[in-house]
Amino acid sequence: MRGLKGKTAIVTGAGSGIGRAIALRLAEEGVTVGVFDIRAEGAAETVAAIESAGGKGRAVTCDITDYAGVVAAVQSFEAATGTGTDILVNNAGWDTPMPFLKTDEAFWKKVVGINWFGPLHMTHAVAQGMANRKCGRIINIASDAGRVGSTGEVVYSGCKGATIAFSKALARELARSNVLINNVCPGPTDTPAMDAFVGTGEQGQKIRDGMVRSVPVGRIGVPDDYPGMVAFLASDDASFITGQTISISGGLTMHG
Repeated sequence: MRGLKGKTAIVTGAGSGIGRAIALRLAEEGVTVGVFDIRAEGAAETVAAIESAGGKGRAVTCDITDYAGVVAAVQSFEAATGTGTDILVNNAGWDTPMPFLKTDEAFWKKVVGINWFGPLHMTHAVAQGMANRKCGRIINIASDAGRVGSTGEVVYSGCKGATIAFSKALARELARSNVLINNVCPGPTDTPAMDAFVGTGEQGQKIRDGMVRSVPVGRIGVPDDYPGMVAFLASDDASFITGQTISISGGLTMHG
């Protein structure tokens, strides 16, 4: 992709799954990647994989639900790299399947804290510098659950729908500052988060089989299905694209 070599990026939730795949791809493109994750061990493993492939990465332990902690983590990363952050990928997320009427306030707060306030915190901490420098790319990993809803993921769907709307509104505000903001919406994906979501054993396999049957291409996603689009949106090849939402779901959702 054009214009990525020598840039810096922060990818949240990059200690595993989709986030790790995105971090590896950006590093492959010559980007120095801040691997932000609440799990220090996972972040270190991703950085080791980046470095073994000849790339540059830095592990940063960060709880995205803590705004003060986010600001400190971003400042630490930018001080270490000696430059501002060019690319922010808000990928970290969490949910567990549960009918809404069986949830409680503690559950709502956890889901909202990670999936909604997390991207707000990260974006607020990073976007000011981007606006001042008149250059930046923010890619929010939303979800098709935020476009069409998902049974058993009511609060999560609401957070992802909010993220999509937030991205469009902020894209309008920051367009003249050349800060471009877009959403990527994965469909069902085979990740550690999916294992935690559907469970294991016979019941978990039944849920997975149902997901496969619902996808026109006949499979659920894998982490490597998404980094190419993220790299494209972060690159100079996408310099006239902002405020857009792109589903990558094997045809599960088809938006005009």
